[in-house]
Amino acid sequence: MTGLGGRVWVVPGGRIPFPSSGEEPEFTSFDQLCVLNTGDETAELELTIYYEDREPVGPYPIEVGARRVRHVRLNDLVDPEAIVLGRRFGCVVRSQVPVVVQFLRQDTRLPGALGLLGTMAFPAGS
Repeated sequence: MTGLGGRVWVVPGGRIPFPSSGEEPEFTSFDQLCVLNTGDETAELELTIYYEDREPVGPYPIEVGARRVRHVRLNDLVDPEAIVLGRRFGCVVRSQVPVVVQFLRQDTRLPGALGLLGTMAFPAGS
């Protein structure tokens, strides 16, 4: 089966909330990519992070199996370097096979409060 989606996805509004007030790992603030691969091949993704005032960082390799979904907390990415918490960034996801990308944010900066945001990434290429 040919996979659904696109090969290039863009998320311009990243910013991992910091600090967190909840228990780890369930209530730690995070930015997350949800990647759906409906095709018959493993998707080998490359994520590049863009900041306001420095050169891009990446690629961060991410693999999503054939006919699988994977949720990747951007807080957990450390190679080639950890993403700076509390700092604005954008990211570009490139895949050799079509995938679908969604962006999620969990914000637990305020004690006893939980904010969730979900939006589709922008499909910038086929």
